[in-house]
Formats: sequence, structure tokens, C-alpha cells
Amino acid sequence: MNPDSPDSERPTPPGGEPSVPQASADPFAPAHSPGGTPPPHDGLVGPLPVGPPRRPGRIWATVLGTALVLAVLGAPLGLLWAALAPDTPVLKTAEGAIYAQPQPEQPIAADGWFSLVGLGFGVLAALALWFLLRRWRGPVGLLAAVLGALAAAPVAWQVGRRIGLSTYDRLLDTAPAGQAFTKPADLRAGGVDWLFGVLPVPHGSLLLPAFGAAITYTLLAGWSRWPSLRPEPDPAALSWASAGMPVPTAAPEPPAPGAAEPPRG
Repeated sequence: MNPDSPDSERPTPPGGEPSVPQASADPFAPAHSPGGTPPPHDGLVGPLPVGPPRRPGRIWATVLGTALVLAVLGAPLGLLWAALAPDTPVLKTAEGAIYAQPQPEQPIAADGWFSLVGLGFGVLAALALWFLLRRWRGPVGLLAAVLGALAAAPVAWQVGRRIGLSTYDRLLDTAPAGQAFTKPADLRAGGVDWLFGVLPVPHGSLLLPAFGAAITYTLLAGWSRWPSLRPEPDPAALSWASAGMPVPTAAPEPPAPGAAEPPRG
């Protein structure tokens, strides 16, 4: 049969023109295959939600504010280090204070304790920023964690070494020769150098908190299940066709004028 010849089996209405099935008035109605099975839909209802663009001012405010908070937390870190690190026994002489033992182990223990608490501080700081600053995950969060841990290390060092330092200085000036006392913990494997006399550059053990923060944050980003590092909606839940969504069926054609009605009952 071709489009120019009428269907011989279809009854012709009184007007002489064969009845032609009308197309659906809805241009967005889903098309169906001849077998009645709708075509598969592999598209989405709409694009995934995209967050608002980040402004550079807000980015730097977040980085500097987070770094400042971590730097303040360096004070209790220094108190913890001073409580864990042992004091070094010294002996007063005419030239000053000398070690009471030829090779004391207390200075080495002080460096070791600072390394441990500093590394742990960096790991905890990275974990906290990863879960608290979900919106800023990525380079912004990594930069904030590293700068904050880098600023907290000198604060912890200075706070910890000053615990009992005034008593030590007083005994060093007033104690008679031969008197034994203790020197508070201090770092020998770390410190701060001044670049051009204005820019502080930490080195040694003071870099361990930033190292721990960088490694932990990088591992969290590498193990993240989301490419954007932030929780995203499941694309399967946004598909057009799902198991619980009924598929619309085509409306039956109206009977042609003069056609015999189907038997009832």
C-alpha cells in the first residue's frame, strides 16, 4: 500500500474520503515504536545543580580566617608539648649552665615529642577542615590547612618553651656555682630563619604539622567518591524512566463513522 491509494479494508465514510488517523496534538508526547514499547531514555531531567561562582575575596578570606584559627590552636598544642617533654638537668658554673650529664637524652626527647604532637595536629586539622568546610574542598581547603598548620607550629614552639623559662633565667642569674636545676624543653632540630630580615621561614620540626596536613588532605581527596570532592546527587535518581515510573500508553484510535461496533459481553 502506498500513501496515494486508500486502504481497501478501511470503510469509506459518506464523504468519499478515507479516514486518516490524526496525529497527536501534543508535540512533546513520547513516540512509540510499532511494537508498543517506548524507546529507552538515557537522558536526565535537567543539568546537575551548579553552585554559585566563588569570588576571590571570599576565597582568601576563608583561607586566612582558617589559618588564623589554626594558628591560635597552636597555643594549647605548645602547652601539651611542654607537659610531655622532659626538662633537662643542668649545673651552674662560673661560665654559665652546663649539662649535668655528659650526653643527656632529654633534648632529644623534646624534639621527638614536638614532632609527634605536631604531626598529629596536622592530621587532625586536615580531617576537621575536610568535614567542616565541605564547600571549599579542593585547593582552597588544602591551602588553608597547610598555611594554618605552618602558622601553628611556631606558636606552639614559643608557648611551650616559655613554660618555666622565667624560673630558669632567674636561677641562672642568682644561683651559686655548683647548684643543680632544670632547663625547660626547647627545640634543637627546628627553628625559624628570617629571609631578608622580614619574612620568617620555619625549618626542621616546625614543618611537620604542615606536612601531616598536606598528606592527610591529599589522601582524603584521592579517596573521595565524588569528582568535585563534594557530595553530589545520584544521576540514576534523576533519570526520566525509572522502575517506579509508569510508561504512558498511546490513546486508542476513535472508531471510524459507520464502522461496526465490537461485540459486547
